[in-house]
Amino acid sequence: MLKNGILFLVLCFVSATAYAHGVDEETQSFLMHNKGVAFGPFLYIGAKHMLTGYDHLLFLVGVIFFLYRSREILLYVSFFTIGHSFTLLLGVMADINVNAYLIDAIIALSIVYKGFDNLGGFKQFFGKQPNTKIAVLIFGLFHGFGLATKLQEFEFDKEGLFVNLVGFNLGVEIGQFLALGLVVLILGVWRKYKSYIKFSNSTNIALMAAGFLLLGFQLVGYFTS
Repeated sequence: MLKNGILFLVLCFVSATAYAHGVDEETQSFLMHNKGVAFGPFLYIGAKHMLTGYDHLLFLVGVIFFLYRSREILLYVSFFTIGHSFTLLLGVMADINVNAYLIDAIIALSIVYKGFDNLGGFKQFFGKQPNTKIAVLIFGLFHGFGLATKLQEFEFDKEGLFVNLVGFNLGVEIGQFLALGLVVLILGVWRKYKSYIKFSNSTNIALMAAGFLLLGFQLVGYFTS
């Protein structure tokens, strides 16, 4: 089961590498030629983007892996949402230009961080546990800039920009809600079996490995672009 899960993770990474924060041709055409307010289409694009944003989802899987109460899950996801919503709007509206490869590399590191945290690495090696809520909020800020950098590649019509961005961000939240709902359901079923705890370390090591793979890809892109 574990080997199949790791294989699936790797295959997802390979198949989606070219799509990370990517935009399909149809969406590109729409974004480049849209004029004025288009709340609905931006809502749809945001939701679709989040559902294919495996780097964001891997981080959130790490965040909720050891959260058993719905209230705790909602609290942590809210911190993440506040962070990425703020920098998404700020990055595009204020036209803050950040290198996409470096931002995505930090997002990859957030996955490594959360896997390491779940393994108890900070307490074991440093004798201190960082504030997990603040960490999720801070990484949420970087995830938001990751979304903003992709949108900034397109020359948006300034008319209706804020409304369109609100639609996109709301779509991201809808996509996040749908994806996390599925993840929580799967984890809820798995937690009924002893294998959940038995393979928890291996799962989080696999999570870290995925983060390092993504990090390597982004750094290669940065140094070769």
